[in-house]
Amino acid sequence: MNVLKRFGLVLMASLPLLVNAAPVDKTDPYKMMQVVSQQTFDRLKSEQAQIQRNPEHLRTVVRQELLPYINTRYAAYKVLGPQLKQTTKEQRNNFVNAFTDYLVASYAQVLTQYQDQDIRIEPAKSVPASSSIVSVRVDIVDPQRPPIRLDFKLRKNKQTNEWQGYDMVAEGVSMISTKQSEWSGQLRTQGVDKVTQDLRTLAAKPIKPEDK
Repeated sequence: MNVLKRFGLVLMASLPLLVNAAPVDKTDPYKMMQVVSQQTFDRLKSEQAQIQRNPEHLRTVVRQELLPYINTRYAAYKVLGPQLKQTTKEQRNNFVNAFTDYLVASYAQVLTQYQDQDIRIEPAKSVPASSSIVSVRVDIVDPQRPPIRLDFKLRKNKQTNEWQGYDMVAEGVSMISTKQSEWSGQLRTQGVDKVTQDLRTLAAKPIKPEDK
């Protein structure tokens, strides 16, 4: 199974860890993940009938429940890597917007495979005040597959002291690093505008349940 396919499988199970149906305390990354996971599982369960009728509804769910807890600009800049310095402010904003739409579509698509997975979050640890990056281990327990270890990376906003997710490491492989490798060549040879347009095209694809 290739890396992107594996990310699709684990993301389907793990996305709820960074989403929320109501305000939570974002100053503690462990408590945040614990609370929002339960809230999001409840919503996905309660709206399964509507999702089955109209998979596009998952875009709404993702935008309402996920985006407030993901630092999409930071993640997008990490993907741009060295090419970030070659962009204008307008190009950066356009890329971030397209990257955000792409994430929404990607997350909505993998969530069409949602089932009642069980999650185990590592016990809370003391986070030094000077720390700006935290990795939280999560084990995904699915009776249909072997247990999967994930490590979620969260970054603290030093002005608000609130944490936001920006990367997921599955079996030692970073999703951000994977996207960097996937798009770095195109960014160098064709430029950020072309990649931005490609992301918009990918984001516009209909959300359809995959054959099982």
